[in-house]
Amino acid sequence: MKLYNFFRSGTSHRLRIALNLKGIAYEYVPVDLRTEEHLGAAFKAVNPQALVPALVSEATEGDLTLIQSPAIIEWLEERYPTPALLPANAEDRARVRALAAIVGCDIHPINNRRVLEYLRKTLGCDEAAVLAWCATWITAGFDAMEALLAADTSRGPFCFGNAPTLADVYLIPQVESARRFSVDLTPYPNIVAIDRACGELDAFRRAAPAVQPDAPKV
Repeated sequence: MKLYNFFRSGTSHRLRIALNLKGIAYEYVPVDLRTEEHLGAAFKAVNPQALVPALVSEATEGDLTLIQSPAIIEWLEERYPTPALLPANAEDRARVRALAAIVGCDIHPINNRRVLEYLRKTLGCDEAAVLAWCATWITAGFDAMEALLAADTSRGPFCFGNAPTLADVYLIPQVESARRFSVDLTPYPNIVAIDRACGELDAFRRAAPAVQPDAPKV
């Protein structure tokens, strides 16, 4: 498989985690958003939407190109069901999907790069205003997630149960973004504890933005 992605992209980050948790090897193909590489003809031939990530699965019957991280992760779950990222029980699956959706539907889409670039370049917002925008929607989502996590007295060290699920796959990249946008995480002890627990797992450590081949070297 070839994974077209950018080290700092939250959607790329979540897909790297999912691939690692399932033990799926992939070729890392960097797409530099800083230089607008994603807007060029070469990448648009891979994904006409000009967004990362894109996953190309090479097979004898022809390559399969998948876009949109939720769809790709669902495909991975169906195509490679073990280890599962969703619980067996329908009600539990709904709970995990809801936690993931808080990030995937309500936080990330309005804080991603193209929205922030519109705020900067079209609306003329300065960096203080951009950071305030990000913090508004991250804290709104994290307030809800923290309450839901605190109410689940049966869960283990992760968002649900005793093993990482789809909810953790979505949450950890958003915690990374929250820190990058200088959001105070003090009010979210459960989220911070989950981030710490995930950080002890190789699948999450290897997916971290700072260790990707296109990350800036310090």
